[in-house]
Amino acid sequence: MILGSYYDWLREPFQKTLIMGIVNVTPDSFSDGGLYYQEGTASDHAKKLLESGADIIDVGGESTRPGAIEVSEEEEKSRVLPVIKQIRDISPNTLISIDTTKSSVARCAIEEGANIINDISGLTRDPAMVEIGAEFQVPIVIMHMQGNPVNMQKKPYYKDIIFDISKFFSDQIKLALNKGINKKNIILDPGIGFGKSVDHNFQLIKHLEKFCDLGFPVLIGPSRKSFIGAVLDLPIKDRFEGTSSVVTAGILNGARIVRVHNVGKIKRVVTIADKIRSSI
Repeated sequence: MILGSYYDWLREPFQKTLIMGIVNVTPDSFSDGGLYYQEGTASDHAKKLLESGADIIDVGGESTRPGAIEVSEEEEKSRVLPVIKQIRDISPNTLISIDTTKSSVARCAIEEGANIINDISGLTRDPAMVEIGAEFQVPIVIMHMQGNPVNMQKKPYYKDIIFDISKFFSDQIKLALNKGINKKNIILDPGIGFGKSVDHNFQLIKHLEKFCDLGFPVLIGPSRKSFIGAVLDLPIKDRFEGTSSVVTAGILNGARIVRVHNVGKIKRVVTIADKIRSSI
């Protein structure tokens, strides 16, 4: 899929849900840390994700699991830039997302071939990130996270989680628009697992349409996360069915992009969920 058709895809209510495949170029990500740490292995994995049906490849060079420690800008660049270049060489029209909170990493990634920014801090960590989005006019994911990866799971609390996150989105949307980011380039992500309790995450999925009502495409990333494991009492490797259930519910409640590890199997899940959604 080329970038130009991406906009129409997200805004047509009965078009297919886009699948974002995960490539973690890190030694310590919660699910696949170290598996694709070498750039050749990472690009090979990306190729397999594309062959399995991924619409977007999300490349990240810094773990955001609970308790993860920040890495330097240079280290993050050294991890992701060669991989982005290799993916772009393999597939010139692939949508590549750079998963980073650092504006300098985002800039270099875009110059190397990335065309979406995925900022888990929702434009709060690096003030220059919104300027990068405006300068390059690429789609940007504004995600909600309470705290940071080091402390986000230490007793997260909300007076009203749906209202609180909606208010955050409204504020960040206003910031983005005022700084020159085009409205069509904004994507929202409620941040499942980022500063949320088990119950919070299920509330987000149940009421996802509240965020869709803000008028922007919504992305969710529930893949293999601990709230699924907590309910099913299963380790990371056995959470596919739980992930599938959350993906299905998310799509039926309005999600337009799902960020997942197992693209091939989830594509089948998404196909059926989309069929149900388009039949309503």
